Amino acid sequence: MTGDVVVEATGETVGEAKWAALRELERRQPGLDKTAVRFEVLTEGERGLLGVGYAPARVVAMVAEAAADREPPPAAVAESDLAADVRSLLEEITRALDVECRVEVHEDEAGIRVDCLGTDMGSLIGRYGQTIDAVQYLVNAIVAKREGERIEVTVDAAGYRERRRATLEQLATRSAERVLASGLPLELDPMSAVERKVVHVHLQDLAGVETSSEGAEPNRYVVISPT
Repeated sequence: MTGDVVVEATGETVGEAKWAALRELERRQPGLDKTAVRFEVLTEGERGLLGVGYAPARVVAMVAEAAADREPPPAAVAESDLAADVRSLLEEITRALDVECRVEVHEDEAGIRVDCLGTDMGSLIGRYGQTIDAVQYLVNAIVAKREGERIEVTVDAAGYRERRRATLEQLATRSAERVLASGLPLELDPMSAVERKVVHVHLQDLAGVETSSEGAEPNRYVVISPT
């Protein structure tokens, strides 16, 4: 429709695809009225069997230009040399993956956070986040070698990590409750080192259970045991 802003996005699920589309609309139109956004599901995606036949969910999000309060973008903040190098590295990696996105770098005392924003982040995220975890590992290794010390670099795509963290914490809580009720240890499905850390941290202060990692990569997994 004339006057509408339209974006297409993908994700592992329809919900993730809608989230990515909404983030892109918010980038284009600061002050966006989210209640005015209309979604059309193009495909619901396929998980496939044993990694074969995977296809992302695809949605189109539309909103009238008048539904946003136009505000000037914030003034650019000067980057450190390290932040600029991280930006260049991520731009090179995303180009190599044929992913069109905007790379935003945020630096503070805790480290560096990189947000990759675009309409099609499925290729960068990968199946269950395997690709983006590999990219993050590579970037951290390069930065550590350059700086001579470990500086935490988090690489995200369209808010994937926050959504995945919330899902893992819910899984950890439910699994710990089962362990407390049964008194028996419970093995979770294999996870990346990044995801295992989320589970360990989430349960570290929960009385009555303890966590450990067992197995060999790439099939290493978390075990939740009663104390």
